[in-house]
Amino acid sequence: MTDTAVAEAPGLGLQLPWQHSFAGLGPAFYTELEPAPLPAPHLVSCNARLAAELGLDPEWVASQEGVAAFTGNRLLPGSRPLASVYSGHQFGVWAGQLGDGRAILLGELPSAGGPQELQLKGSGLTPYSRMGDGRAVLRSSIREYLCSEAMHGLGIPTTRALCVAGSDQPVRREEIETAAVVTRVAPSFIRFGHFEHFFASGQQAELRKLADYVIDRFYPQCRTTPRFNGNAYAALLEQVSERTAALVAQWQAVGFCHGVMNTDNMSILGLTIDYGPFQFLDAFDPGHICNHSDDRGRYAYNRQPNVAYWNLFCLGQALLPLIDDQELALAALESYKAAFPRELEARMLAKLGLTGADAGDREVIEGILQLLAKDKVDYTIFWRRLARHVAGEPAETVRDMFLDRQGFDAWLRLYDARLPADRGGAGRAMLRANPQFVLRNWLAESAIRQAKLGDFSGVDELLALLQAPYDDHPGHEALGGFPPDWASQIEISCSS
Repeated sequence: MTDTAVAEAPGLGLQLPWQHSFAGLGPAFYTELEPAPLPAPHLVSCNARLAAELGLDPEWVASQEGVAAFTGNRLLPGSRPLASVYSGHQFGVWAGQLGDGRAILLGELPSAGGPQELQLKGSGLTPYSRMGDGRAVLRSSIREYLCSEAMHGLGIPTTRALCVAGSDQPVRREEIETAAVVTRVAPSFIRFGHFEHFFASGQQAELRKLADYVIDRFYPQCRTTPRFNGNAYAALLEQVSERTAALVAQWQAVGFCHGVMNTDNMSILGLTIDYGPFQFLDAFDPGHICNHSDDRGRYAYNRQPNVAYWNLFCLGQALLPLIDDQELALAALESYKAAFPRELEARMLAKLGLTGADAGDREVIEGILQLLAKDKVDYTIFWRRLARHVAGEPAETVRDMFLDRQGFDAWLRLYDARLPADRGGAGRAMLRANPQFVLRNWLAESAIRQAKLGDFSGVDELLALLQAPYDDHPGHEALGGFPPDWASQIEISCSS
């Protein structure tokens, strides 16, 4: 069931064909309410590329009228704002009912990639805010805006961000900050926690309705597969497991730490969602913990693959009343164990410029990861320099990154023997697999410090680089270089 509304947005010069398929699920799934106006909002940054993909005029999005629309100060005609309810496990502990505590869904707009939901994050109190104030702060909004587009530029499945707007309204966190709203975009914001909510509350009819909605809208192949004796719900669990495996493999390969992989922060579509205390690795440390709220290290970089499986197990438990066969559910979950190592190996071989299969591939991959960890080598810069070396530059720029020169030399001989005859071609392929730019914490922090002074040029500069992270961008080399000494003092937590 889909509700559709076509309305003219003043000043836009076109009709917005809003759809409201999630709203069609019924009031058990959400509360309808209007966003809370943001006092005297101003534009921080507009993602012109995404605006164009949604059929929106970037100039209008950046205008005073557009800012009013995307802060909740003026409802877009035909939108149907609502906050959804879900539950979840947080840091491995059942947290009960959660929900969109500061996010309001406006509806869906068409795009070349299919309908996209638009959601205002930081748009005020909802029935699911619990002890929160319903607001987001400028700091975290800039981080999410930039990182969602950075991940998209890297080719990693993610929610995206259309724009971010700020205000002088004070918001208390560890200190007094200012409020902001980021407009998030995704095919769906449904999480594992949505399914957990209806399972835990014994609402089996709603659980089935949600699963049917997700299957019919995003996984229609689950209706016709011969696998699992035609059990569409088991097929759904398998599909989500495989998408999640591919996603986490991409995280690991690029050195991305999510920081808070609660089940309510896991997308049913295998998207990176809910950018809070994330980090791209600087020095390679497999046990790195990026979230200072994570005092037990549950979400350390090297634990992400196992946590993803744990979360999928929770999803499987929630779907069990529909699958109605524990063995089928377990078989569906097994797909993760096969898919993740396969996906990760493929990503690592691409980073190394290696094609085909060879018995020595694992030794090459594990050997370099051990050397990187031993000497705490900068992860992103190492891979980019290695790509340039294979493309024809001297090996010294790579070798100089290691204290254990003999160990690196031994590994390089092993690696050289595995490289294809067309080293130039392999090097060019590696430059397309190993980015020059990622959103390091210090880059985000520098842009945030400027923004707090009213200068948003750093945000726009980073956005342009991160949307094309594999390009060299002459004149911006420093932003792809080693982090400054003060970068190690940056602390990020669940506060936002």
